[in-house]
Amino acid sequence: MSAQAAPFAVLTDIARRSRAMAAGLPEQQEAVELWNGIGFVLAGERYVAPMGEVTEILHVPRYTHIPGVHPFMMGAANVRGRLLPLVDLAGFFEVPRSSRSTRERRVLVVEQGDVFSGLVVDSVSGMQYFAVDSFVASPQDVPASVQPFVNGGYERNEEVWKVFSAAELLGDERFLDVAQW
Repeated sequence: MSAQAAPFAVLTDIARRSRAMAAGLPEQQEAVELWNGIGFVLAGERYVAPMGEVTEILHVPRYTHIPGVHPFMMGAANVRGRLLPLVDLAGFFEVPRSSRSTRERRVLVVEQGDVFSGLVVDSVSGMQYFAVDSFVASPQDVPASVQPFVNGGYERNEEVWKVFSAAELLGDERFLDVAQW
């Protein structure tokens, strides 16, 4: 029995000495709760769409113009076998496009129920994280046409990123009625 007990005793001794010599974990500082979304630029202003509202981000694909629609409706593109209507968000809100080149423009693909649409923005900044306590209920300098779709903002580095609700935009009658007559 002593031959079998010796290896177990050695392992027990190693475990005891390891615990005695182990450094403790550093004391955890107060964790900051974060909110995240997809950042984008529209008319030179920074916006962020909640993560669950943007399905994917694309370069502007080749598209076909559609006659008889409002000018903000750029056309429709075939994206992996699905017809994706492309909407120029700056044109829809009648705000000036920032001076960024057309190469930087991106499409935020949004889908809610039966509505599947691509929102063309000036550029995309990728995932953005904000401390929840940096929320601003009424951000300043939001164009009047965009205001109904902004639900507060988050401040970081003395700049406020406005929270843009694509879900509310997809429910707006003006957005859904693209026919020009």
